[in-house]
Amino acid sequence: MLTGYQNIPEAMMFSLIRPFFAALLLTGAMTTAQAQGVNYHGQAFGEPPVVPTGELSAEMSQAVDVVFVQAITQGGWGPAQSEALRRVAASDDPRLTWLIADLMRFVSGGNLNQELADAASDLLETPLRGRNNWGEITDYLIAWDIPAPPNYLQVKRAIFTAVVPAWDRLFSEGTIDWRMVSWGGVWIDDRAFEDSIPADCGCIPAADNPDVTSTDEATWLDDDDIVFGIGVNGEYRAYPRQIMEVREMVNDTLGGRDLGIPYCTLCGAAQAWFTDDVPTGVARPILRTSGLLIRSNKVMYDLNTYSVFDTFLGHAVTGPLAERGVQLNQATVVTSTWGAWKAAHPDTTVLVESLALGRDPDFRNGRDANGPIFPVGDVDPRLPVHEDVIGVITGAGQPVAFQRSQAVAALRRGEEITYGDIQLQLDGGGVRAVGLDGADMGSHEAFWFAWSQFHPDTVLWPQ
Repeated sequence: MLTGYQNIPEAMMFSLIRPFFAALLLTGAMTTAQAQGVNYHGQAFGEPPVVPTGELSAEMSQAVDVVFVQAITQGGWGPAQSEALRRVAASDDPRLTWLIADLMRFVSGGNLNQELADAASDLLETPLRGRNNWGEITDYLIAWDIPAPPNYLQVKRAIFTAVVPAWDRLFSEGTIDWRMVSWGGVWIDDRAFEDSIPADCGCIPAADNPDVTSTDEATWLDDDDIVFGIGVNGEYRAYPRQIMEVREMVNDTLGGRDLGIPYCTLCGAAQAWFTDDVPTGVARPILRTSGLLIRSNKVMYDLNTYSVFDTFLGHAVTGPLAERGVQLNQATVVTSTWGAWKAAHPDTTVLVESLALGRDPDFRNGRDANGPIFPVGDVDPRLPVHEDVIGVITGAGQPVAFQRSQAVAALRRGEEITYGDIQLQLDGGGVRAVGLDGADMGSHEAFWFAWSQFHPDTVLWPQ
């Protein structure tokens, strides 16, 4: 039984994925596209099935309860669940496939996984390849934009909170699309601010007010190590990727400003959100990793209010902070190397080595080398999924992505790169976007698949 989550029924006849399933993610979990050697862009999903509208019948609502609620909260999988699942599969209502996918995320192989996959295949009227049923099913659901079934959030909350009760406060109505939310393989980081990390955390632990050193003291870093550089009010700090891949979230103060700095390893995106520029009466948000994902992007939340934030866009999407309309403003994050960053900013500070907790992962060149490891559906075909782009929003609200490799080459040739009121500049081996008046525009680097799915109307440079 999982320490801290003793309410999961012992009598369950199917296996829930254990806390350190995250280790599997680090060593080769694949989406269907990866397993088949298929790139997402240009992938043909075919025609979607017909989707009904309206409420579920009383009989179907009861079947849903038996399959998706009673199974996980009242004792496991048995003949009653199998019979109810057969009724669900025969309903001709592909909306119910979302619930099948949600349950499958916590089923580790075996006959039940196949039973659920077969039901999903019937509802989607699509044969499955069988390498990663959950990933393939979810890809189809996303690509076809299948609507959620009635009472979806209520049932989904029951599934997820039976596994991790602390998620209950996160699963609330808002502007988040709960269909797209899945488990990332780790537990919620709900430690108090600056708390130590318990042995049974099973979470990705944020670093709060991290210790820093000077460049001379950071002898553990090689000049070619990747860092995320931030400058605020003339004060500069480097956040080594080695640390950020372990922590994924830092709550810090730089240049007299409070910052929440999430790094989504899956999206290749380190961002810096000002957490001191909030409405009157709102306490500084303390950002934490929830253990959940939305379209392969980490879901972060505020520890004080359990309000969920869109990590990529910086606005609260559920809870009290969503009700207050909290939208965080962004500072630029420059992705560079340690040698180039410290040469450009010799007075920079850098996080101390101990924050890496003795680990040195390289997810980009290992786990993520062949593309997104979580389902994202179809993606914008203009660039490869893992092409690096510099993303920024113009003053008029237009998202723009600059292909990093071409931008760096052009800037090094002395060419000028502008779009609207945006101008690119080299900075410490990386690239930042500034306004025509030199003001910081809050740019950051990301994988193309991530930027384009959260900004589907983005302009791409060069055209």
